[in-house]
Amino acid sequence: MVTRLSDSELQHAEELLGDYAPARAAIASLKQHDGNLETSLEELVVVEAGAAAYGEERKKLQEVFLRNLRREICGDESFLTKVEEFNKSPTKATLLTGLIIYAVDLVTIPINPAIATIAVLWMLKLGVRTFCDYTEPEES
Repeated sequence: MVTRLSDSELQHAEELLGDYAPARAAIASLKQHDGNLETSLEELVVVEAGAAAYGEERKKLQEVFLRNLRREICGDESFLTKVEEFNKSPTKATLLTGLIIYAVDLVTIPINPAIATIAVLWMLKLGVRTFCDYTEPEES
């Protein structure tokens, strides 16, 4: 399943985050990849890691990142409450920016705000509980 923001969703996110400078790299990546959240996240994680990762290595790096992000975010009730608060008022830029900043502060893995922006937009697109279930590693 490819998770993608529609043109209108991307435009809405850009409008809400227009004054939040760290989100510009995320929006640029999303535009470059036609709203594809997974590809944009993968790209930003690889760049942030400074890794010359290609093919399966890129996917593995993204999977490890998502597993760690999921472990820290999905169990945090305060974060889930903030997502629900945003969903009630999806036009409030301060709530969206607050979610991104909270995600950056919450996780112990190094995460820049551009990566957090993609992750938060992905959670909002799918619903945070669906995101948490979707990114759960498969049992081997």
